[in-house]
Amino acid sequence: MQRLVRPGLAVLVAAGLALGVAAWLGGPAGWADAIWTAVTLPVLLVLVVEIVASLRRGDVGLDIVAALSMSAALLVGEALAAAIVALMYAGGQYLEAFAERRARRDMTALLSRVPRTALRHRDGALEEVALDLIMPGDRLLLRRGDVVPVDGVVASGVAVLDQSALTGEALPVKRAAGEAVLSGSTNAGDAFDLTAEHRAAESTYAGVVRLVEAAQRSRAPMARLADRYALMFLGITVALAAAAWWLSSDPIRAVAVLVVATPCPLILAVPVALVSGLSRAAKLGILIKGGKAIENLARVRALVIDKTGTLTVGEARIVSMRAVAGLSEDALLRFAASLDQASKHIIGQTLVAEAQRRGLSLAVPAEVVETPGEGLVGLVDGHSVIVGGLHFVASKTADGGTALLPRDRQPGALAVAVAVDGKLAGVIVLADKLRAGTEQLLSALRALDIERIVLATGDRHDVARFISAGLSLDQVRSELTPDQKILVVLSERKNGPVMMIGDGVNDAPALAAADVGVAMGAKGAAASAEAADVVLLVDQLDRVLPAIKIARRSRAIALQSVAAGMGLSVLAMVAAALGYLVPVEGALLQEAIDVAVIFNALRALRG
Repeated sequence: MQRLVRPGLAVLVAAGLALGVAAWLGGPAGWADAIWTAVTLPVLLVLVVEIVASLRRGDVGLDIVAALSMSAALLVGEALAAAIVALMYAGGQYLEAFAERRARRDMTALLSRVPRTALRHRDGALEEVALDLIMPGDRLLLRRGDVVPVDGVVASGVAVLDQSALTGEALPVKRAAGEAVLSGSTNAGDAFDLTAEHRAAESTYAGVVRLVEAAQRSRAPMARLADRYALMFLGITVALAAAAWWLSSDPIRAVAVLVVATPCPLILAVPVALVSGLSRAAKLGILIKGGKAIENLARVRALVIDKTGTLTVGEARIVSMRAVAGLSEDALLRFAASLDQASKHIIGQTLVAEAQRRGLSLAVPAEVVETPGEGLVGLVDGHSVIVGGLHFVASKTADGGTALLPRDRQPGALAVAVAVDGKLAGVIVLADKLRAGTEQLLSALRALDIERIVLATGDRHDVARFISAGLSLDQVRSELTPDQKILVVLSERKNGPVMMIGDGVNDAPALAAADVGVAMGAKGAAASAEAADVVLLVDQLDRVLPAIKIARRSRAIALQSVAAGMGLSVLAMVAAALGYLVPVEGALLQEAIDVAVIFNALRALRG
């Protein structure tokens, strides 16, 4: 209803003002004042109803100043000033709503893309079903332009996906058969089939939507602080208006003070600037959960960062291979990956993915026997192949594998032995790698006045020392339990507001304890995303940098808008109290200040 009433009132008052000016220029005497009074009264009535409703909720708002100024202007015969204030109020409300819609547009775009139905294969035909009916294992058809409704894997063909709404990446990505697809992506290529892995409510995009909705409902501490300052401003306004009337014996001066006192800069600047920052961040794949989070992010001075999946890529990758004489590395990998197709073990799947990335043609394994946690035995192209840990393979062959291990193997690295026809064929070494550009990221954080950077991990001491070697860290804490990570976060508070970055379930308590928790949401656990204040929707740790910059710029613009707007309003009030501004001039001046402040706050949308 308000979306219709406010624009309607603004149009009514604008039309009345124009008609009144025409009557004042050439119409009968008194008609202009009558028209201006007539268009002011509906706005005043709506305003009084809103004030009463606010008072019943226990809220004392600054709409009271606008009601006082309109009422006082009408009582002393300043109908034109009253109409301008009415336009300022009705137009300001509409302008505020427009500014917030403009600021929220990128966050709202995430919500507007939520699909409602999907095409499911069933009994040789396609049926359109509601999202809540999709179950894990269902095969869905994604047409060009469709938004992926649930997390899943490509069942057939090659998927070309536009992930810009989720990650901010402009270029589409390709996913081959068997590769994972995030819900919320848009099919930018030919139609393909997707095998659902989760229900819609449990998928990535549903979680993002919930986080966005929570962010839109939140209010920042700065906004609440503005409410308290607004009450103080109300008292100052009434006192100054009363003093101007008493000292000059001229009620017109009191009315002039009231009409320039509407504190729109205080009411509008903070939420518009902060919401603009939220929208700007969402466009870059950074989901900040509301005004409180963005304000805290602007003030961080210490960082506690997890290792696995945060400082490192979070998954084992091949770092070296050593094959026996006469066998190439690709042949060694092909034997291992062909057999590992029959296993769901994460290391086996890593070998399969690497073989596919290299374009190796994998054979179909036969007679596979898996010993959970140890390894596999089976036939590949008629050869007996064994893949697993060194002890497992050595127990089934006459060879030892230690001679093939690299002497400089890093701590925490995992060795996979491969035997062919009863003889050791080679060793594949896998390890979790440090993210590219980590040292540059830490240096950039230092440049943003992050004074303390601490690595906190549950890994062994030797692994933590190896990963952190050469990095500009102030402290390395290892072999930590989730409770101990919380203590690390709390101990760093003495250096200022603390930001914690993590991705795992074990990081969730520390993320919740930090002033700002940042979760690696692209591949991280759902628990960490729920506990965090900021979620990086793209698997790039360096997105923390624009997040901090956007937060600081938004906060600075909010404070700048409040200071400039309120400063101008106070100067105008003093000028009105001294008789330098009549009510009409004051109303026009305050209107200009309000518009300037709102558009200045919208600068936070830009980089």
